[in-house]
Amino acid sequence: MKLYELTIHEAHDLLKSRQISSTELTRAVLDHIEKKDDKIGAYLSVFEENAMIQAREADQMIARNEIQPLTGIPLSIKDLICTKGLPTTCASKILEKFIPPYDATVMTKLKNAGAVTVGKTNMDEFAMGSSTENSRMHITRNPWDITRIPGGSSGGSAASVAADMCIGSLGSDTGGSIRQPASHCSVVGMKPTYGRVSRYGLVAFASSLDQIGPITKDVTDCALLMNVISGYDPQDSTSVPKDVPDFQKSLEEGLKGLKIGLPKEYYITEGLDPDVSAAIDNAVNTMKDLGAEFVEVSLPHTKYAVAVYYVIAPCEASSNLARYDGVRYGFRDKDPKDLLQMYRSTKSKGFGPEVQRRIIIGTYALSAGYYDAYYGKASQVRTLMIEDFKSAFQKCDVLLSPVTPSPAFTIGEKTDDPLNMYLSDIFTLSANLAGVPGISIPCGFSKNNLPIGLQLMGSHFNEEMLIKVAYNFEQATMFHKKKPTL
Repeated sequence: MKLYELTIHEAHDLLKSRQISSTELTRAVLDHIEKKDDKIGAYLSVFEENAMIQAREADQMIARNEIQPLTGIPLSIKDLICTKGLPTTCASKILEKFIPPYDATVMTKLKNAGAVTVGKTNMDEFAMGSSTENSRMHITRNPWDITRIPGGSSGGSAASVAADMCIGSLGSDTGGSIRQPASHCSVVGMKPTYGRVSRYGLVAFASSLDQIGPITKDVTDCALLMNVISGYDPQDSTSVPKDVPDFQKSLEEGLKGLKIGLPKEYYITEGLDPDVSAAIDNAVNTMKDLGAEFVEVSLPHTKYAVAVYYVIAPCEASSNLARYDGVRYGFRDKDPKDLLQMYRSTKSKGFGPEVQRRIIIGTYALSAGYYDAYYGKASQVRTLMIEDFKSAFQKCDVLLSPVTPSPAFTIGEKTDDPLNMYLSDIFTLSANLAGVPGISIPCGFSKNNLPIGLQLMGSHFNEEMLIKVAYNFEQATMFHKKKPTL
């Protein structure tokens, strides 16, 4: 096995026993990026010099026997997480030259753990998209089929993990932006409970929905990253002061007596691809063989999820993105006639079409006379959806569903049909609206050898249960071992 193919826990064991060094591991990953990323386009920035400095520092920590599970491990970071002294662009022209003066809390935690940052990954501009086609920089391609999308908005992170161009990654999830690309790229992606991981230093899209989470090669690595990035942060007003369990302890075998709920609304969706349906059915049978019991549950307000999300998220985006006015930082149009023209032309040239579309939707929905009819009503329905999940978890321990209605579609296939694009997140939006945790794990392949993911959702702050179920399924199957041929 080549060094860049290692998982986090495999690399940790080799580093701890001094069989390899972080310098060797990081060099192998950087060389692999140089060879392969021209084809994939997963990265926006690669920090070769900085990464090698961090690797040498990690080797010094290891020599002092100060090794932690992430010490010396090369990671990629989605390019909307602030990195002090290094570009954070959100894949947008408006922040093309922005260098943050501070680190996001998750970056501080990674640095304290001795992790190595090899680069920042491509994404849909300001995390608004499901395909990474909305990046203002370039398109990212799926390592399994470069004519297809890798998912979004964390498409670069998922592609970098799937193509072994890092050992693990951090993404963000506002409506499925970790789980959906994880499904399309056959890797593991977790959206933690809202408030479990600090959002300080995460460039905001929709503040009540955004959450940072890990994208990894297997479930064990997911647990390791969750251990490091989770925890209360007084700098984030939405962070919850709750003790963080050792997620590694959830990596135990046995599902006997566990109840898994199948939301009936998720299995009557029109347009569910036959290959996805078959893969989910096989996954259910596998879990039955492992001792799990299945019950039917109902999430009756699921049918409103897409409509509710595409009111709440654009409204919050409209407020959050108002700061990009060309006055304090970021892009400014150089030839305005007056202040109003400067505002207008800066935003028109700085933001791409999808971001502009969502800002316009959100601004309209928040305007006088429409607030109660749109944002207010959507918030009420969201409360009903939260109650749906609470009721469902009284009957079961976790919920199981598809991640996406179909495998990865071809680049350009849905570009001119925004509504069709939005519907690709139909299975993932509800977890963000309810604030519950969700995880995507590989569960099969289509007839065209395209990855298919399985989604598990848990009750608030019960990531342990998701990791346990996901780990057992992973150990009983070999989907996570299969690699794309680049």
